[in-house]
Amino acid sequence: MQRTREQIEAVEEQTLAPYAEKASRSRGRAYPEEEHPYRTAFQRDRDRCVHTSAFRALEYKTQVFVSLSGDYYRTRLTHSIEVSLVARTIARTLNANEDLAEVLAIAHDIGHPPFGHQGEYKLDEMMQQYGGGRFDHNDHNLHILEKLEERYTAFRGLNLTYEVLEGLNKHHRPVLEIAGRTVEAWQISIEGQIADLADDITYNAHDLDDGLHSGLLTWESIQQVALCREIMGRIGTELPKRGDADEMLRFQVVRQVIDHQVAALLDCASEKLDRVQPQSPDEVRMCAEKLIAFDDGMRLQHLELKEFLMENMYTSPQVKKMADNARMVITDLFNAYMEDHSRLPARQQRRIETGDEDGNGGAARVVCDYIAGMTDRFALMERHRITGKEVIYDIPASNWREG
Repeated sequence: MQRTREQIEAVEEQTLAPYAEKASRSRGRAYPEEEHPYRTAFQRDRDRCVHTSAFRALEYKTQVFVSLSGDYYRTRLTHSIEVSLVARTIARTLNANEDLAEVLAIAHDIGHPPFGHQGEYKLDEMMQQYGGGRFDHNDHNLHILEKLEERYTAFRGLNLTYEVLEGLNKHHRPVLEIAGRTVEAWQISIEGQIADLADDITYNAHDLDDGLHSGLLTWESIQQVALCREIMGRIGTELPKRGDADEMLRFQVVRQVIDHQVAALLDCASEKLDRVQPQSPDEVRMCAEKLIAFDDGMRLQHLELKEFLMENMYTSPQVKKMADNARMVITDLFNAYMEDHSRLPARQQRRIETGDEDGNGGAARVVCDYIAGMTDRFALMERHRITGKEVIYDIPASNWREG
């Protein structure tokens, strides 16, 4: 039997917790639209984000290793999908809105430029050098979704719901109207909090996986981390005695690193929700404390793993070499486009000519937006086309070098 949107919304009203966002109660969109016959507002937002060019480009954007370093390392796309799975599990278990948690997880990295955080830092530096303002991938998320993705005749951007834009706006607290007064809230929605912590859990675990796969991390080194040491001690004796036992151990460790953190989060969040008993999404927003959080024990283990990855992987000579090359690529592209706007595609040239820079950054903003939308591969190819310089890198990633 086919269900209508109204029936799906009715199920949400009947089954979701009082603190969960309900699609039927959304604060709406900047430009009013007719409702869909069988998809809720949050389902439509998820689909709109997935169908963007920016989301597809994440397939070839760096997570830790440049996307061409190997076929089995995470990219921003696979990371986003993995975050959405964890977010849905948490939302379902806590009786929150799975669809809203999912779209926030799916869209949280859409604003990332090529070469991961190194690309972000360099674009920010170049923007300031040319007087174009700042660059931050979270702000760029909203810039893409509200301005740059043009797919509808009636408005620019995707015209997403308030709840999705709020959850993606990492630098501003929500503003609420309560009893006729404008009040700045303390938190975002429960679904936004879920997506944020699902991101943290996922990238730590999967960077651990990629670090072991690359050889930058070893079984001996990760035993410095209490969470890994505990898990390895428990499952090491259960492995089959065959050639792929090492790979299976890696899979099992990573799986349980995620599972342990999710379980701890659910226990802590359940205790907080039972104690606070928020009766609406806005009561969640007005809480002085985050309701989706770890207890002190897991928080310390989570931070220990994060610090270990920073010291032993993100700042390793091999990853640093990739970062150095990435910054050179971004620098050369930015300078080349600023020196000669004719090197840009026609659409970007028109934006400069008409002053349609979407952020008062002039030509620098247009150049920045264009580079931020590139994949790792295209940025390397474009830099070679313009300058003749080539970055040569072989497998393993440690052989990545400037040519």
